Amino acid sequence: MSQQLPPSSPGRDSEGTDHGRNDDQAVRRDTPAGSAAPVSAPRAPRSAEEAVFGRPDHVTGAFDRPTGSAAPPPIRLRPPEHAELAAAFGRPTGGGEGPRRQPGPSRPVTPPEPTMWADERDAWRDPSAPAVLGPPALEAGTSDGDPDAEPPRAAARLSAREVLFGQRVKPTALGALFAAALLVGLAGGFLGRITAEGGSVLNRPDVTLAEADTAVEREPGSLAEVVSRVRPAVVSVDTGDGAGSGVVIHEEGYVVTNEHVVASAADADSPDIDVVFSDGSRAEASLVGRDQRTDLAVLKVEVENLTVIELGDSDQLAVGDTVLAIGNPLNLPNTVTSGIVSALDRPSRLPAAETSVINAIQTDAAINRGNSGGALVNSSGALVGINTAIREATPGGGSIGIGLANPVNQVRRIAEDLIQHGRVEHPDLGVNPVTRVSGNQYGAEVANVREGGAAERAGVQEGDVITKVDDQPVGGADELLLAVGQRQIGDEIELEIVRGDGVLVIPVILDSDQNR
Repeated sequence: MSQQLPPSSPGRDSEGTDHGRNDDQAVRRDTPAGSAAPVSAPRAPRSAEEAVFGRPDHVTGAFDRPTGSAAPPPIRLRPPEHAELAAAFGRPTGGGEGPRRQPGPSRPVTPPEPTMWADERDAWRDPSAPAVLGPPALEAGTSDGDPDAEPPRAAARLSAREVLFGQRVKPTALGALFAAALLVGLAGGFLGRITAEGGSVLNRPDVTLAEADTAVEREPGSLAEVVSRVRPAVVSVDTGDGAGSGVVIHEEGYVVTNEHVVASAADADSPDIDVVFSDGSRAEASLVGRDQRTDLAVLKVEVENLTVIELGDSDQLAVGDTVLAIGNPLNLPNTVTSGIVSALDRPSRLPAAETSVINAIQTDAAINRGNSGGALVNSSGALVGINTAIREATPGGGSIGIGLANPVNQVRRIAEDLIQHGRVEHPDLGVNPVTRVSGNQYGAEVANVREGGAAERAGVQEGDVITKVDDQPVGGADELLLAVGQRQIGDEIELEIVRGDGVLVIPVILDSDQNR
C-alpha cells in the first residue's frame, strides 16, 4: 500500500503541494501512480513496518528537536504493490483534487492545525519543561468544558393521575410506593397509641398489682393505737397572726395551750381565736385566762362530744421513757413525732416575763414552731406535758433534738386556777436575783429587794448570796425562782445566805405576787 498524507499536514494545500519546503526537498506529486517519488537523500530500503511506524530518520531520541535548526527529510512513499489498489485508492494523475471525496458540492476545508511538537515551549514534547498547574479539565457551570452549552433541563414532573392511571410508572414501582405508605401509616399509628397511653412502651394499662389478703395486726398499746386514741384530743389554734397547738382537757370545751400562742390576740380589742380539730372542723374560741409566769392559757369552745385527753402524772416519769409529741408544727396539723425523756427538772427561762421559769421535761422528740401548746404523751397515751419551747443552734433554725415541755402536774394546777378564777397567784420572795459565781461558790445574788416584800420584812439585804432554800441547793437565779415557785403562798421557808465572810439562815414567809 502507498502511504497517504493527512489533509491536516502543515504547509500543504488541497492539491497536496508542499509550500513550506524548497523544490529539491519537496515530494513531487505529479509523478504517475506506481512510480517511486524522488528524494534528496536516498537511504537503504527499510521494511514496510519501519516505513509506517518507525522513528523518522532525523530523530534520534524520544522527542522532536526544536524547529529552526534543520529541516527534516521529506516523507518517502512506497510504491504500491498492486496497480489495482493504486488505481482505486491512489491520488489522481496530474495532481487533481487530492484525496477522494464524495460527489457533490465541496465542503469548506478545515484549516490545518499546527504540529504539536513544532513549539519549543510545548511541555508535552519537551522533557525539560517545568511543571505548571493549569485550569481544571471542565469549567464550573459548563457541560464538558463548553461555556456555551445549555444546562440540562429538569425532568418533567408527573401528576398523581399520571402516576396512577397514565401508565407512566411500572406496576411494581406503584406497589412498592403503596407498601412504603402503609408502613409509614402503621408506624404513625403505633407512635400515636404509645403517646395516648402514657408516652412509653413500658406502660401497660391492663397491669394490676396483687394485694395482700391479710390485714395488718397491731397489738393493744402500740404507738399507732395510742396515736389513734389521742390525736382527736389535740387541736390547732389559729389567731390570724400565727398558729400553734392545743389540748382538750375537759368535756365542757376547755382547751389548754401556751400563753405566747394567744398573746397577740389577747392584747387586741376584740380577740379572734379559732380552734381547728383533727377532722378539719373549726370553732370559735374564747380566752378564759392566761399566765405569763408559766406560759399557759386556757380557751373555751362551744362544741359537744369532744374527745378529752387523759391527764397523767409527770412525777412518775423517768429518763428514757418513750414519749410522743403531737401538734401542728409549721402549719402541718396532726403531726406525730416520737422520742424519749432526755432529762427531768430542767430549769428553763421563758421569754414571756422576767420571772417566767419552768421546771421543764426535756425530750428529743422533734418539736418545731407550731408545736407550742401541743401534747407530750407517754406510751399509754396519757398527757405528761405541754410542749412549750425548744433550744436552737441558730435563731429560727428549728429543732436540734432539745425540746422542753411544761410538766402536766403544774399544768393541771394552773389550768384549774384559770378556769375557776380567771387568774393565777404565785408565791413571791420579793427579790430580783442574778446568778453569782465566785471561785467554787455558786448561788443567786440579791440584786435588789422590793420595798414591802417578804424578803425585806425578813431582813434580806442587797448583795446577799442565797445558796439554799430549805435543803434544796441553789446554783443560780433560775434555781431560786423554781424553788420558790414550787411552794404555796404563806409557806415559811429558810434561806441560807452568805453575807461577807459569814453564813446566815433567815426564815421568810412567802407573799402572793399579786401584792406587788
